[in-house]
Amino acid sequence: MNNPGRNSELRFMKPFVPQPVEIFPYLEKISKSRWITNGGTIQDKLEEALCEYLGVKHICLFSSGTTALMMALRVLNIRGEVITTPFTSIATVQAILWNNLKPVFVDINETGFNIDPVKVETAITPETKVVLPVHVFGNPCDVNSIDILAKKHNLKIVYDAAHCFGVEFENTPVYSFGDLSVLSFHATKVFNTIEGGAIICNDPEMKKLIEMYKNPGLIKNGNTLGYGFNAKMNEVQAAFGLVNLSHIDSVIGMRKNAVKKYKELLADVEGLILPYENDFVKYNYSYFPVIIVPDIFNLSRDEVLSHLKRKNITAKKYFHPLATGYFASDDFRVEDIAVAKKVSENIICLPLFHDISDDEIFRVVNEIVCLNRD
Repeated sequence: MNNPGRNSELRFMKPFVPQPVEIFPYLEKISKSRWITNGGTIQDKLEEALCEYLGVKHICLFSSGTTALMMALRVLNIRGEVITTPFTSIATVQAILWNNLKPVFVDINETGFNIDPVKVETAITPETKVVLPVHVFGNPCDVNSIDILAKKHNLKIVYDAAHCFGVEFENTPVYSFGDLSVLSFHATKVFNTIEGGAIICNDPEMKKLIEMYKNPGLIKNGNTLGYGFNAKMNEVQAAFGLVNLSHIDSVIGMRKNAVKKYKELLADVEGLILPYENDFVKYNYSYFPVIIVPDIFNLSRDEVLSHLKRKNITAKKYFHPLATGYFASDDFRVEDIAVAKKVSENIICLPLFHDISDDEIFRVVNEIVCLNRD
Protein backbone atom coordinates (compact mmCIF):
# COMPACT_ATOMS: atom_id res chain seq x y z
CA MET A 1 0.00 0.00 0.00
CA ASN A 2 1.40 3.37 -0.98
CA ASN A 3 1.71 6.05 1.65
CA PRO A 4 0.41 9.40 0.33
CA GLY A 5 3.20 11.07 2.33
CA ARG A 6 1.03 13.81 3.77
CA ASN A 7 1.33 15.00 7.35
CA SER A 8 -1.28 17.75 7.43
CA GLU A 9 -3.93 17.65 10.13
CA LEU A 10 -6.54 14.98 9.52
CA ARG A 11 -9.55 15.78 11.64
CA PHE A 12 -11.83 13.22 13.24
CA MET A 13 -14.89 14.67 11.56
CA LYS A 14 -15.99 17.57 9.39
CA PRO A 15 -19.66 18.58 9.34
CA PHE A 16 -21.51 18.90 6.07
CA VAL A 17 -21.90 22.62 5.32
CA PRO A 18 -23.96 23.75 2.32
CA GLN A 19 -22.84 26.41 -0.12
CA PRO A 20 -23.70 30.00 0.95
CA VAL A 21 -25.75 30.52 -2.19
CA GLU A 22 -28.14 27.78 -1.02
CA ILE A 23 -28.72 29.49 2.34
CA PHE A 24 -29.07 33.09 1.09
CA PRO A 25 -32.71 32.80 -0.13
CA TYR A 26 -33.80 31.63 3.32
CA LEU A 27 -31.85 34.39 5.05
CA GLU A 28 -33.47 36.95 2.76
CA LYS A 29 -36.89 35.57 3.66
CA ILE A 30 -36.05 35.75 7.36
CA SER A 31 -34.79 39.30 6.95
CA LYS A 32 -37.96 40.40 5.19
CA SER A 33 -40.37 38.67 7.54
CA ARG A 34 -38.38 39.46 10.70
CA TRP A 35 -39.64 36.17 12.07
CA ILE A 36 -36.63 34.32 13.47
CA THR A 37 -38.05 32.02 16.15
CA ASN A 38 -41.26 30.81 17.82
CA GLY A 39 -42.39 28.41 15.11
CA GLY A 40 -41.87 30.27 11.85
CA THR A 41 -42.74 29.03 8.38
CA ILE A 42 -39.24 27.66 7.71
CA GLN A 43 -39.39 25.51 10.81
CA ASP A 44 -42.84 24.30 9.72
CA LYS A 45 -41.40 23.31 6.33
CA LEU A 46 -38.53 21.47 7.98
CA GLU A 47 -40.93 19.52 10.21
CA GLU A 48 -42.99 18.52 7.20
CA ALA A 49 -39.93 17.58 5.14
CA LEU A 50 -38.43 15.53 7.98
CA CYS A 51 -41.67 13.63 8.61
CA GLU A 52 -41.77 12.71 4.93
CA TYR A 53 -38.09 11.76 4.69
CA LEU A 54 -37.95 9.83 7.95
CA GLY A 55 -41.33 8.16 7.53
CA VAL A 56 -42.79 9.32 10.85
CA LYS A 57 -46.09 10.88 11.90
CA HIS A 58 -44.97 13.65 14.23
CA ILE A 59 -41.71 15.40 14.98
CA CYS A 60 -40.96 18.17 17.49
CA LEU A 61 -37.88 20.26 16.77
CA PHE A 62 -35.52 21.40 19.53
CA SER A 63 -32.51 23.64 20.03
CA SER A 64 -30.38 20.57 20.85
CA GLY A 65 -30.58 16.81 21.21
CA THR A 66 -29.88 17.11 24.94
CA THR A 67 -32.85 19.41 25.58
CA ALA A 68 -35.00 17.08 23.48
CA LEU A 69 -34.01 14.10 25.62
CA MET A 70 -34.60 16.06 28.81
CA MET A 71 -38.07 16.96 27.58
CA ALA A 72 -38.87 13.43 26.42
CA LEU A 73 -38.42 12.22 30.01
CA ARG A 74 -40.21 15.24 31.49
CA VAL A 75 -43.44 14.79 29.52
CA LEU A 76 -43.80 11.21 30.78
CA ASN A 77 -44.33 12.66 34.27
CA ILE A 78 -42.74 9.78 36.16
CA ARG A 79 -40.56 9.30 39.22
CA GLY A 80 -38.16 6.47 39.97
CA GLU A 81 -35.45 4.61 38.11
CA VAL A 82 -34.41 4.65 34.47
CA ILE A 83 -32.44 1.68 33.14
CA THR A 84 -29.86 2.69 30.59
CA THR A 85 -26.39 1.91 29.24
CA PRO A 86 -23.04 3.15 30.57
CA PHE A 87 -21.67 3.13 26.99
CA THR A 88 -23.11 6.46 25.90
CA SER A 89 -22.63 10.20 25.94
CA ILE A 90 -22.84 11.94 29.29
CA ALA A 91 -25.82 13.87 27.84
CA THR A 92 -27.92 10.70 28.09
CA VAL A 93 -27.31 10.54 31.83
CA GLN A 94 -27.57 14.29 32.34
CA ALA A 95 -31.10 14.19 30.91
CA ILE A 96 -32.04 11.53 33.47
CA LEU A 97 -30.51 13.41 36.40
CA TRP A 98 -32.04 16.74 35.36
CA ASN A 99 -35.44 15.09 35.74
CA ASN A 100 -34.60 13.90 39.27
CA LEU A 101 -34.66 10.30 38.08
CA LYS A 102 -32.12 7.67 39.08
CA PRO A 103 -30.00 6.03 36.36
CA VAL A 104 -29.49 2.29 36.58
CA PHE A 105 -26.63 1.05 34.39
CA VAL A 106 -26.61 -2.42 32.86
CA ASP A 107 -24.20 -4.12 30.48
CA ILE A 108 -24.02 -4.12 26.68
CA ASN A 109 -23.52 -6.64 23.90
CA GLU A 110 -20.06 -6.95 22.33
CA THR A 111 -21.28 -6.84 18.72
CA GLY A 112 -23.38 -3.69 18.34
CA PHE A 113 -22.34 -2.14 21.71
CA ASN A 114 -26.01 -1.75 22.67
CA ILE A 115 -27.82 -2.44 25.92
CA ASP A 116 -28.40 -6.15 26.64
CA PRO A 117 -32.16 -6.83 27.10
CA VAL A 118 -31.44 -9.82 29.34
CA LYS A 119 -29.45 -7.58 31.69
CA VAL A 120 -32.23 -4.99 31.55
CA GLU A 121 -34.80 -7.46 32.82
CA THR A 122 -32.62 -8.63 35.70
CA ALA A 123 -32.21 -5.01 36.85
CA ILE A 124 -35.93 -4.20 36.98
CA THR A 125 -37.31 -3.32 40.43
CA PRO A 126 -40.62 -1.82 41.61
CA GLU A 127 -38.93 1.58 41.23
CA THR A 128 -38.18 1.06 37.52
CA LYS A 129 -40.34 3.28 35.31
CA VAL A 130 -38.44 3.74 32.02
CA VAL A 131 -35.95 1.91 29.84
CA LEU A 132 -33.68 4.32 27.96
CA PRO A 133 -31.67 2.33 25.38
CA VAL A 134 -29.17 4.00 23.05
CA HIS A 135 -28.78 3.00 19.40
CA VAL A 136 -24.99 3.34 19.61
CA PHE A 137 -23.22 4.52 16.43
CA GLY A 138 -26.51 4.06 14.55
CA ASN A 139 -26.70 0.32 15.33
CA PRO A 140 -30.32 -0.47 16.25
CA CYS A 141 -30.90 -2.04 19.64
CA ASP A 142 -32.75 -5.33 19.99
CA VAL A 143 -36.00 -3.38 19.73
CA ASN A 144 -38.26 -6.44 19.66
CA SER A 145 -36.90 -7.90 22.91
CA ILE A 146 -36.97 -4.51 24.62
CA ASP A 147 -40.59 -4.00 23.54
CA ILE A 148 -41.59 -7.39 24.95
CA LEU A 149 -40.01 -6.81 28.37
CA ALA A 150 -41.40 -3.26 28.59
CA LYS A 151 -44.93 -4.52 28.00
CA LYS A 152 -44.39 -7.38 30.45
CA HIS A 153 -43.30 -4.98 33.22
CA ASN A 154 -45.46 -1.99 32.21
CA LEU A 155 -42.49 0.27 31.47
CA LYS A 156 -42.08 3.24 29.15
CA ILE A 157 -39.38 3.17 26.45
CA VAL A 158 -37.50 6.29 25.40
CA TYR A 159 -34.84 5.68 22.75
CA ASP A 160 -31.75 7.83 22.51
CA ALA A 161 -31.47 7.71 18.72
CA ALA A 162 -28.97 10.57 18.49
CA HIS A 163 -26.85 8.71 15.91
CA CYS A 164 -29.73 7.29 13.89
CA PHE A 165 -30.84 9.77 11.26
CA GLY A 166 -32.22 7.73 8.35
CA VAL A 167 -31.55 4.35 9.98
CA GLU A 168 -34.09 1.56 9.41
CA PHE A 169 -34.55 -1.91 10.89
CA GLU A 170 -36.47 -4.45 8.82
CA ASN A 171 -37.63 -1.61 6.54
CA THR A 172 -39.04 0.30 9.51
CA PRO A 173 -37.61 3.63 10.75
CA VAL A 174 -35.76 2.78 13.95
CA TYR A 175 -37.33 5.75 15.78
CA SER A 176 -40.79 4.22 15.25
CA PHE A 177 -40.12 1.87 18.16
CA GLY A 178 -40.78 2.72 21.79
CA ASP A 179 -42.91 5.52 23.21
CA LEU A 180 -40.57 8.33 22.15
CA SER A 181 -37.30 8.60 20.23
CA VAL A 182 -34.82 11.44 20.32
CA LEU A 183 -32.55 12.54 17.48
CA SER A 184 -29.56 14.87 17.57
CA PHE A 185 -28.92 17.36 14.77
CA HIS A 186 -25.60 18.52 16.20
CA ALA A 187 -22.82 19.43 13.77
CA THR A 188 -21.09 16.11 14.48
CA LYS A 189 -24.07 14.10 13.22
CA VAL A 190 -24.83 12.81 9.71
CA PHE A 191 -27.65 15.37 9.39
CA ASN A 192 -27.18 18.66 11.17
CA THR A 193 -28.93 21.97 11.79
CA ILE A 194 -25.70 23.36 13.31
CA GLU A 195 -27.15 22.64 16.76
CA GLY A 196 -30.51 20.97 17.17
CA GLY A 197 -32.50 17.87 17.92
CA ALA A 198 -35.96 16.36 17.80
CA ILE A 199 -38.46 14.14 19.57
CA ILE A 200 -40.36 11.71 17.38
CA CYS A 201 -43.74 10.49 18.58
CA ASN A 202 -46.81 8.77 17.14
CA ASP A 203 -49.50 10.50 19.20
CA PRO A 204 -50.78 13.96 18.11
CA GLU A 205 -51.79 14.79 21.67
CA MET A 206 -48.28 13.99 22.88
CA LYS A 207 -46.88 16.31 20.21
CA LYS A 208 -49.11 19.14 21.45
CA LEU A 209 -47.91 18.57 25.00
CA ILE A 210 -44.24 18.52 23.95
CA GLU A 211 -44.66 21.73 21.95
CA MET A 212 -46.10 23.47 25.02
CA TYR A 213 -43.35 22.19 27.32
CA LYS A 214 -40.58 23.52 25.08
CA ASN A 215 -42.17 27.00 24.77
CA PRO A 216 -41.68 27.14 27.89
CA GLY A 217 -44.75 25.47 29.32
CA LEU A 218 -47.05 28.14 27.88
CA ILE A 219 -50.71 27.38 27.18
CA LYS A 220 -52.65 29.41 24.60
CA ASN A 221 -54.89 31.03 27.23
CA GLY A 222 -51.83 32.60 28.86
CA ASN A 223 -51.44 30.09 31.66
CA THR A 224 -48.51 27.71 32.07
CA LEU A 225 -48.09 24.00 32.69
CA GLY A 226 -45.82 24.81 35.60
CA TYR A 227 -42.96 22.99 33.94
CA GLY A 228 -41.02 23.63 30.76
CA PHE A 229 -38.17 25.68 29.39
CA ASN A 230 -37.19 27.50 26.24
CA ALA A 231 -35.86 24.78 23.93
CA LYS A 232 -37.12 25.93 20.54
CA MET A 233 -35.25 25.65 17.27
CA ASN A 234 -34.89 28.96 15.44
CA GLU A 235 -35.51 29.80 11.78
CA VAL A 236 -31.82 30.00 10.83
CA GLN A 237 -31.20 26.50 12.16
CA ALA A 238 -34.29 25.27 10.33
CA ALA A 239 -33.10 26.85 7.07
CA PHE A 240 -29.73 25.17 7.46
CA GLY A 241 -31.53 21.89 8.02
CA LEU A 242 -33.77 22.23 4.96
CA VAL A 243 -30.77 22.78 2.71
CA ASN A 244 -28.80 19.94 4.31
CA LEU A 245 -31.77 17.61 3.91
CA SER A 246 -31.60 18.09 0.13
CA HIS A 247 -28.06 16.66 0.22
CA ILE A 248 -28.54 13.90 2.79
CA ASP A 249 -28.76 10.92 0.44
CA SER A 250 -25.51 11.95 -1.22
CA VAL A 251 -23.87 12.52 2.18
CA ILE A 252 -24.87 9.07 3.47
CA GLY A 253 -23.80 7.45 0.18
CA MET A 254 -20.34 9.02 0.42
CA ARG A 255 -19.98 7.91 4.03
CA LYS A 256 -21.00 4.39 3.02
CA ASN A 257 -18.28 4.32 0.37
CA ALA A 258 -15.71 5.51 2.91
CA VAL A 259 -16.69 2.77 5.37
CA LYS A 260 -16.50 0.20 2.59
CA LYS A 261 -12.96 1.39 1.76
CA TYR A 262 -11.88 1.20 5.40
CA LYS A 263 -13.23 -2.34 5.68
CA GLU A 264 -11.50 -3.49 2.51
CA LEU A 265 -8.14 -2.12 3.61
CA LEU A 266 -8.34 -3.30 7.23
CA ALA A 267 -9.94 -6.70 6.62
CA ASP A 268 -6.73 -8.71 6.96
CA VAL A 269 -5.15 -6.80 9.84
CA GLU A 270 -4.79 -9.13 12.81
CA GLY A 271 -5.95 -7.85 16.17
CA LEU A 272 -8.72 -5.60 14.84
CA ILE A 273 -12.45 -6.21 15.16
CA LEU A 274 -14.27 -4.20 12.51
CA PRO A 275 -17.87 -2.91 12.82
CA TYR A 276 -20.61 -5.51 12.77
CA GLU A 277 -23.35 -5.04 10.16
CA ASN A 278 -26.83 -6.54 10.32
CA ASP A 279 -28.33 -7.46 6.93
CA PHE A 280 -31.73 -6.24 8.12
CA VAL A 281 -30.49 -2.72 8.87
CA LYS A 282 -30.21 0.31 6.61
CA TYR A 283 -27.29 2.22 8.11
CA ASN A 284 -26.27 5.87 7.94
CA TYR A 285 -22.54 5.17 8.57
CA SER A 286 -22.24 7.76 11.30
CA TYR A 287 -19.01 6.39 12.83
CA PHE A 288 -16.30 3.82 12.11
CA PRO A 289 -15.47 2.13 15.44
CA VAL A 290 -12.71 -0.48 15.64
CA ILE A 291 -11.84 -2.71 18.58
CA ILE A 292 -8.15 -3.22 19.27
CA VAL A 293 -7.37 -6.69 20.67
CA PRO A 294 -4.09 -5.94 22.50
CA ASP A 295 -2.90 -9.54 22.86
CA ILE A 296 -3.12 -10.04 19.10
CA PHE A 297 -2.36 -6.54 17.80
CA ASN A 298 0.54 -6.32 20.31
CA LEU A 299 -0.30 -2.74 21.21
CA SER A 300 -2.98 -1.21 23.40
CA ARG A 301 -5.71 1.08 22.12
CA ASP A 302 -4.06 4.06 23.82
CA GLU A 303 -0.72 3.27 22.15
CA VAL A 304 -2.44 3.20 18.75
CA LEU A 305 -4.20 6.46 19.53
CA SER A 306 -0.95 8.13 20.60
CA HIS A 307 0.80 6.99 17.41
CA LEU A 308 -1.97 8.42 15.24
CA LYS A 309 -1.81 11.68 17.18
CA ARG A 310 1.92 11.93 16.53
CA LYS A 311 1.12 11.53 12.84
CA ASN A 312 -1.37 14.42 13.08
CA ILE A 313 -4.38 12.11 12.73
CA THR A 314 -7.23 12.64 15.18
CA ALA A 315 -9.10 9.53 16.28
CA LYS A 316 -11.30 9.14 19.38
CA LYS A 317 -11.64 6.62 22.19
CA TYR A 318 -15.38 6.89 22.03
CA PHE A 319 -17.03 6.24 24.50
CA HIS A 320 -14.32 6.47 27.12
CA PRO A 321 -14.61 6.81 30.00
CA LEU A 322 -17.98 5.18 30.50
CA ALA A 323 -20.82 7.45 31.57
CA THR A 324 -20.50 6.06 35.09
CA GLY A 325 -17.12 7.75 35.36
CA TYR A 326 -18.55 11.28 35.27
CA PHE A 327 -21.00 11.21 38.15
CA ALA A 328 -20.98 10.58 41.90
CA SER A 329 -21.78 6.94 42.69
CA ASP A 330 -24.61 8.05 44.99
CA ASP A 331 -26.44 9.35 41.92
CA PHE A 332 -26.91 5.96 40.26
CA ARG A 333 -27.11 2.19 40.60
CA VAL A 334 -24.76 0.06 38.55
CA GLU A 335 -24.95 -3.63 37.74
CA ASP A 336 -22.11 -5.75 36.36
CA ILE A 337 -20.83 -3.88 33.28
CA ALA A 338 -17.81 -6.00 32.40
CA VAL A 339 -18.47 -5.97 28.64
CA ALA A 340 -18.94 -2.20 28.57
CA LYS A 341 -15.65 -1.73 30.43
CA LYS A 342 -13.82 -4.02 28.01
CA VAL A 343 -15.23 -2.24 24.95
CA SER A 344 -14.53 1.20 26.40
CA GLU A 345 -10.90 0.28 27.09
CA ASN A 346 -10.26 -1.04 23.57
CA ILE A 347 -12.42 0.95 21.13
CA ILE A 348 -11.16 3.58 18.74
CA CYS A 349 -13.24 5.54 16.23
CA LEU A 350 -11.31 6.44 13.09
CA PRO A 351 -11.73 9.66 11.08
CA LEU A 352 -14.92 9.63 9.04
CA PHE A 353 -16.82 12.36 7.22
CA HIS A 354 -18.75 12.55 3.97
CA ASP A 355 -15.90 13.88 1.80
CA ILE A 356 -12.96 12.06 3.34
CA SER A 357 -10.72 11.14 0.42
CA ASP A 358 -9.29 7.74 -0.46
CA ASP A 359 -5.83 9.20 0.16
CA GLU A 360 -6.85 10.22 3.68
CA ILE A 361 -8.24 6.76 4.38
CA PHE A 362 -5.04 5.20 2.97
CA ARG A 363 -3.05 7.43 5.30
CA VAL A 364 -4.94 6.27 8.39
CA VAL A 365 -4.78 2.62 7.37
CA ASN A 366 -1.06 2.81 6.53
CA GLU A 367 -0.27 3.97 10.04
CA ILE A 368 -2.29 1.16 11.59
CA VAL A 369 -0.82 -1.47 9.27
CA CYS A 370 2.73 -0.26 10.00
CA LEU A 371 2.07 -0.55 13.74
CA ASN A 372 0.73 -4.06 13.27
CA ARG A 373 3.83 -5.15 11.36
CA ASP A 374 6.42 -3.60 13.68
